[in-house]
Amino acid sequence: MNKNFKRIILSLFVLLAASISPNLFVVSQAGYANLSDLAISFLIPSIIFIFILIGIGFIIGEKDISKQILTGIFAGLIGTVGLEIVREIGFNLGGMPGDLPKLMGVLLLDRFALGPNTWSNIAGWSYHFWNGASFGIIYIILVGKRKVWYALIFGILIGVGFMVSPVAVSLGVGIFGVDFGIGFPITVTLAHIAFGLLLGWYIQKKNYTNNGIIDSIKNIFSSTRE
Repeated sequence: MNKNFKRIILSLFVLLAASISPNLFVVSQAGYANLSDLAISFLIPSIIFIFILIGIGFIIGEKDISKQILTGIFAGLIGTVGLEIVREIGFNLGGMPGDLPKLMGVLLLDRFALGPNTWSNIAGWSYHFWNGASFGIIYIILVGKRKVWYALIFGILIGVGFMVSPVAVSLGVGIFGVDFGIGFPITVTLAHIAFGLLLGWYIQKKNYTNNGIIDSIKNIFSSTRE
């Protein structure tokens, strides 16, 4: 099999698996299913599948993709730390309506009526950071190693997507926080700028290949013209 085709197929599976986690919260807040049910049916299997794909990459000679996935995970986790620092500052200044990871936790463990406890907080924060890792995987598989401003734009787009999603409506702030105040879009945007900058910085520092799936597709079209 053509190496570019092999890379593309493996990359598509990775993108599919990584895109599941961030969308589950949106689906649950849109009212289609309980997050606790979605976690069992989709979240846990998708995480397992990602690590299986890492192993497959090493086995079939696509270790660059496996390393990219691992780099994306760490980059996303680091980016989420930056996001949380900004979000916490914004929350204390009145720019956010509540603690989103705690909300995720009570929904994951189906204890919304009971409120958060230690285990739900652990679950919520773990899910929140895994979402950051998932976005890191998506970014690095799509574009590979690029200048930091690529990741900056990526982070801003995630923030915009969050502010127009059913999550914003379910939080009671409305699209772009129109029902809450200017502090909400400012906090969300700055938090995701921090996420994008740290994501791009880490990938620039640690990723040893420039190739993403976009490059592989370009290579196929280039080879067909020759």
